[in-house]
Amino acid sequence: MKHFRITFLTLFIFTVSLFAQRTKENITEVFVPEYNFMNTRYCDISVPGKDSMRLNHFFSKVDTLVCLGEGRINILHIGGSHVQADIFSNEVRRNLDAVNADFQPPRGFIFPFSVAKTNNPENYKVTYSGVWSSARNVQKSREIPLGMGGIAVYTNDPEAQINIDLNRDSIFRWEFDQLRLLGYVEDGSFGVKPVLYHNNDTIEGLWDYVSSTYLFPLPTPDYSFSVGFIQQDSVPHLFVVNGFIPERETPGIVYHAIGVNGASVPSYLNSEYFEEELRLIQPDLIIFAIGINDATSKDFTVDGFCQNYDRLIEKIERVSPDCAYIFITNNDSFQRISRKKYRVNPRGLIAREAFYRLAEEHQGGVWDLFSLMGGLNSMRKWQNEGLAKKDKVHFTRSGYILIGDLFYNALINYYKQTNF
Repeated sequence: MKHFRITFLTLFIFTVSLFAQRTKENITEVFVPEYNFMNTRYCDISVPGKDSMRLNHFFSKVDTLVCLGEGRINILHIGGSHVQADIFSNEVRRNLDAVNADFQPPRGFIFPFSVAKTNNPENYKVTYSGVWSSARNVQKSREIPLGMGGIAVYTNDPEAQINIDLNRDSIFRWEFDQLRLLGYVEDGSFGVKPVLYHNNDTIEGLWDYVSSTYLFPLPTPDYSFSVGFIQQDSVPHLFVVNGFIPERETPGIVYHAIGVNGASVPSYLNSEYFEEELRLIQPDLIIFAIGINDATSKDFTVDGFCQNYDRLIEKIERVSPDCAYIFITNNDSFQRISRKKYRVNPRGLIAREAFYRLAEEHQGGVWDLFSLMGGLNSMRKWQNEGLAKKDKVHFTRSGYILIGDLFYNALINYYKQTNF
């Protein structure tokens, strides 16, 4: 009997192993066009410190999801304008549907950028009413404390409302059965009651003292919402919105993207509630893409840049001690020196060195976008191919999609090369 149990256990493990390998192999790369100016030797994620424990721990969670259909994984992609546009990051998110299979996890953190009168990601639609003001972490002076999103909108207009449709592209992808509002009354009172309009119902937000957020449980799942703000007395109270997290208890990878135009590492260090709100998503992997704005300064140094990142990572590790990191180097870029004249920013090379150092010190990986592009001066070639804009800093939609596909392939290649 004892011998039979051991044999059965061995057979079971062997069968699960075969199933896992087959399932893992079924996740394939996406097609990307080839350009002769790209250096494809840098397509993959490298680990400068040779310590891949954090990354392997993360990808073991991915393996559990893929093979057993178990687990919730949170990825946070954080940066500046490249991420606010959410073309690059949404392309990765969209490709990850192949990993998520039929689980349909929620969309992840969203912010109503249109309300702040700045560019909103094209993959969800925002409309609003009422009078609103905004604050950003790039501002030198502001009165409104900010959260992890680095941007906020606020109002005391009783007619104010925010409406968001998560499935703008007509392809049904996102659904939630509870909405979390990251927001607060500026004077610390409960002088404003946020409400959710759902079908013919008005649902009052439940204040969660543990997370300091408002929760709206829905009677039936939905993919769009409208939130209003009811003044409780005759004195106008200011309500601040830091963002929303649509929630649903299903397995899968949730890909959060946070970006603010012009943001640098110090911008996020100056976001007062960054750490508190980060606890709401407990990231398993953070993709760092902050640096393009840091490297515009003539005083930019490897030491100063790394010290700022060290401080940010300290905040993160108080929330998620086992979090894995992938650092995306700055893209090659140019600086405008007159009306129609640009010159290459040589600090792209210095920033590249800094990212490799950060990855080594924090047991992370590097995706070397700078070298993959073709190195210094390569942005002109991307522009000539219609992949970069005239400012030679930002990419076109086609360029961002290409980068998103390349990065997704790098993630999948790393995962498929790991052994658990």
